[in-house]
Amino acid sequence: MDLVEISPKAVPPVCKIIDYKKFLYEQKRKDKELKKNQSKVVVKEIRYGPNTDAHDFDFKLKHARAFLSEGAKVKAYVFFKGRTIVFKDRGEILLLKLAQEIDDLGVVEQMPQLMGKRMIMMINPKKK
Repeated sequence: MDLVEISPKAVPPVCKIIDYKKFLYEQKRKDKELKKNQSKVVVKEIRYGPNTDAHDFDFKLKHARAFLSEGAKVKAYVFFKGRTIVFKDRGEILLLKLAQEIDDLGVVEQMPQLMGKRMIMMINPKKK
């Protein structure tokens, strides 16, 4: 038998007289159980260009809807290549249109924001 400190931050510290190997085993089991019940956050990306056509937009919108219905976060971004950085307003309009189309399935976590050559928007799935 060993003297095991259970909670060192308590005043006075809490100790138990138990078998140390058994204590470690049960600690591992508890950690494993907690890890099993955790849900991993999956982030799916959808890439647009500033001159994306209506058909392409609808096609990618369908994918975004599928991702949100699965419970994954969606990171939609407009990539500005070369001189297309001039069309920042088109990119923002495109992302806001996407947010408006999928407001029944998702909530906008982060509004469109320009970072370098990308304008990024994050969308969370709605809770069921």
